[in-house]
Amino acid sequence: MTSLKRHFALFICICFMGNAIYAQRLNDPNTIGWYNTFGTIYTGKKQKMSVWLEYQWRRDNVITNWQQSLTRVGLQYHFKNNVSALLGYGYIITFPYGDYPAGRYHIPEHRIWQQLVWNGNVGRIAINHRLRLEQRFIGRVNQAAPEHTITDWVYLNRVRYQLRATIAINRKKMEDNTWYIASFDEIFIGFGKNVNQNVFDQNRISLLAGYQYNKMFRAELGAFNQTLQQSSLVGGRQVYQYNSGLIMNAYITL
Repeated sequence: MTSLKRHFALFICICFMGNAIYAQRLNDPNTIGWYNTFGTIYTGKKQKMSVWLEYQWRRDNVITNWQQSLTRVGLQYHFKNNVSALLGYGYIITFPYGDYPAGRYHIPEHRIWQQLVWNGNVGRIAINHRLRLEQRFIGRVNQAAPEHTITDWVYLNRVRYQLRATIAINRKKMEDNTWYIASFDEIFIGFGKNVNQNVFDQNRISLLAGYQYNKMFRAELGAFNQTLQQSSLVGGRQVYQYNSGLIMNAYITL
C-alpha cells in the first residue's frame, strides 16, 4: 500500500511539473500555405552532376500574408546506389507574422548548406532519407529604428533529418502516369555557442497526394504541420508556434 501511495504521489508531481512547464509557454497557432517549386538540371552525358534550383513561397493566413520567402541553389553529385551529396546556398527572408513576431521588420538570412540523400525501397514503398547541415548568418535588425536597419549578423548551426515514404497507387513503382501518396517527418536541431533555448528548433510533418506525369514532372498537394520554437523569449516565456495548413510541391527534372 505504501508503494502504491508513492507511485501515485510521483504521478501527481509529474503532472504538476508538466502543467507548470506548459503554462510557461506562449502558444501561437497560425494557418499557413507553402507553395514550392524544386528544379533539378542534369549536366553532362553521364548525369553525375546536377544543378539544384528551389523557390518556396510561404504564406500566413493560407495565402494572404507573408511568412517566408526562400530561395536555394546548389550543386549536386550523384553517386551509385541512389546516393547523392549537395553543396548549396540559400537566401531567406522571414516576415513578421503571428501573435508574437520578432518585430515589425523582416529578417534576412544567408545560409550555406550541405546535404546527403539516400533512397531505397521496401516493397512498393519508396524510402527517402535526407540529412542536412546548415550554417546560418541571420541579420540582427534594429526593430526600434525608423527604417529597416541591420546592426549585425548572428552565426548559427543547425542539423536536420527528414524521413519520407512514398507509395505508388496505380502502379507497382513510381513511373510515368503514377498516382501516389507520401508522408514525411523532419526534425531540426540547433547547436553551437550562439544557440539560445531552442536547441529543438522545429518539427515538420505532412501527408500528401501526388501525381507523377513522367520523369520530368510531378506535383503533390497535402496537409502540413509545423511546430516551431522561437529563439527569443517574450516576457521571459518561450513561444511555440503551431502552424498548420496546405503544402503544394512541383518537381521539375531536366
